[in-house]
Amino acid sequence: MDLTPLVKPDRQMVERYGPRGFRISGVIYRSAVLVFPERTLAWLDGEVSEAGLAPVIEDGAVELLLLGLGRRIAPVSGDLRGALRSHGIAVEVMDTGAACRTYNVLLAEERRVAAALLLAA
Repeated sequence: MDLTPLVKPDRQMVERYGPRGFRISGVIYRSAVLVFPERTLAWLDGEVSEAGLAPVIEDGAVELLLLGLGRRIAPVSGDLRGALRSHGIAVEVMDTGAACRTYNVLLAEERRVAAALLLAA
């Protein structure tokens, strides 16, 4: 099923991803990114911490953060999970490809989602 017609035209959709970057709504990013329904930011340090994810917390509308950690996944610290939860944000950790695909599905469902995506190197 093609999700493209289900996504509003002003939304940020992940079109491609790979070890050299992402294409999100026609724009190429060669670094890790933070993707929100209405904008995409370069995630320059790709730091998986409360400070590194501050833009997600400050957004105020995110209920679910998909954390794409490249080709492998690792657990998120209890401290980070608790810090996000204190702001009403649940976090799901997965490989970057799965995070990209899941983000697009949730975006089509108009969910309050964001994705923090590391390169799949």
